[in-house]
Amino acid sequence: MSEQTPKPQRKLGPSKDIGQVLKGWDYEPGTINVRKVSGTDGLPKLQLRLDLGLLQMELTGRPDGARPNGHESFLDFFETKLVEYKVKAGSELGFHLNGAQCQSLRDEAAMYYHRYLSLFVLEEYPGVVRDTDRNLRVLDLCRKYAQNEADRVVMEQYRPYITMMNSRAKASILFKEEKYGEALEAIRAGLKAIKRFFRRFGQLEAYSHANEVRVLKRFARDIKKKLPVDPMELLQKKLEKAVKEEAYERAAKLRDEIELLKRQSEAEGGNGDTTTIV
Repeated sequence: MSEQTPKPQRKLGPSKDIGQVLKGWDYEPGTINVRKVSGTDGLPKLQLRLDLGLLQMELTGRPDGARPNGHESFLDFFETKLVEYKVKAGSELGFHLNGAQCQSLRDEAAMYYHRYLSLFVLEEYPGVVRDTDRNLRVLDLCRKYAQNEADRVVMEQYRPYITMMNSRAKASILFKEEKYGEALEAIRAGLKAIKRFFRRFGQLEAYSHANEVRVLKRFARDIKKKLPVDPMELLQKKLEKAVKEEAYERAAKLRDEIELLKRQSEAEGGNGDTTTIV
């Protein structure tokens, strides 16, 4: 009986198992699990917990740390190409993005989406504003210069959401600084931008039912609670209550007070406008 030669054991290199990294950080369905850690390069990193692992992102530049064609991002690269084209051709006519280029912009935008969502959870709102601003620029670039119709519109469905996140982040910064009037203006600007989106696509009736609109209006109501009470608005509410209760004599007095307040406002340079956004 001949002896069998034992097969050599394959040597394993250093373990790359990420189990130790995830130990004690369980995935929670329905929750955005985010944390900030220190990288081996000494710089802070963002980690987003997923069901089968995690995403690690840089806090600045492209989230994966890559520099496509020596630029911060594909967006930066194509925007630079557009400027160079305008200088050389004298106009932007003839500049376009092909399908592969638009796809690279979409893939890149997804990275920035993961980062701004993570930053929002951590309440690092300036980073959210930065990344949502740049993703809105991606939509604008593709809508204007994509060669194919599909590439021009495929990302437009995300414009209301990105606009909503951008407005919430801007308003949150101002809210923290107790600049409540400016915070309300940031929300109002976001609502107007979303309304323009629905109007452009002939879907204005969908505006009031959009979740993004509901989120912004809810935030606006929270902000308004911090503002001084508007005498005109207070009188309007009292008038509505009096009419509802059929207290017509009280309602007549309230109408007189409202008219008087309007005249005073106009005399002081106001326009008497009592329109609210929520």
